[in-house]
Amino acid sequence: MQYPGRIPLANIPTPLVKVNFEGSNFRIKRDDFTGLELSGNKVRKLEFILYQAKKEGATTVFTCGGEQSNHSRATVAAAKAQGFKVKLFLWGKKSQKAEGNLFLDRFFGAEIIYLDKQEYLHVNSIMEKERLRDEENGEKVFIVPEGGSSALGIWGYINFIEELKLQLNLEKLKGILTACGSGGTSAGLMVGAALNNLSMKVYAVNVLYSASEMRNRILSLSEECIRQYKLPCRIDENNLVIMDGYSLEGYKQITQEKLEVIRSFAHSTGIILDPAYTGKAFYAFHENFLKGRNKTDVLFVHTGGLFGVFSKKEKYLAF
Repeated sequence: MQYPGRIPLANIPTPLVKVNFEGSNFRIKRDDFTGLELSGNKVRKLEFILYQAKKEGATTVFTCGGEQSNHSRATVAAAKAQGFKVKLFLWGKKSQKAEGNLFLDRFFGAEIIYLDKQEYLHVNSIMEKERLRDEENGEKVFIVPEGGSSALGIWGYINFIEELKLQLNLEKLKGILTACGSGGTSAGLMVGAALNNLSMKVYAVNVLYSASEMRNRILSLSEECIRQYKLPCRIDENNLVIMDGYSLEGYKQITQEKLEVIRSFAHSTGIILDPAYTGKAFYAFHENFLKGRNKTDVLFVHTGGLFGVFSKKEKYLAF
């Protein structure tokens, strides 16, 4: 199988660690260890995406997300290191007290265009219009979709399965659970599992979009990748499980109940989970695979998000 070209950006392989929490034993794949400025799951996708941007002669990279987007922050850091200008289209408001990911976006020197929630619904067309304007002024723009979730970007998590094969007997693994924002991580896991003839489940905890939209996004990305790269596999849709209902408070919010689990987990293990993604995903993992069990054969993927914690520090300490 021929992989697309990539730039080595991530510190991989990331460690696979055994954890005990409240009497339950399980494993965590620490993809928050992919780097510092580039921490998290997005870096695996950016290795392939930025290679293509360089190949096409781009001078500027566009991408989008929430004001605390891990993907946007990772894109700025990685793109700046490769010599690109960066323009971000963020759902949020400009603030003099920028924290977390937004602080880093500004510190790295990204140009930021802020959008309200209604405008963000049309972010792709807004980025396209801005691309046309910038290219009239001599720039060559490469647009990275939300979360790096494209047929190219999901190769980061196809490669993840190949990496995991060297760390774990995947035939005995019943499933992999991860937070799901734009669908790319789960789609890569689906394709990687199919290429290796694995019947394990991919559990996607949707934190932003509805369960039906998330399912359609993941399956469409998976099929597009298989078609575009002529991969010798077929997706079994039954292996995709959307774990709905764990972000009813909204993408930018988190409940006290979830924070209590996050705090207890940090006190027990020294591992920090963020409020938008991993905290909600772990809450789902705790509810469905840990409570009352001594051992689980479902792998939890820590996809990063440390910097997002700082924008919610008052809530994290309000106990």
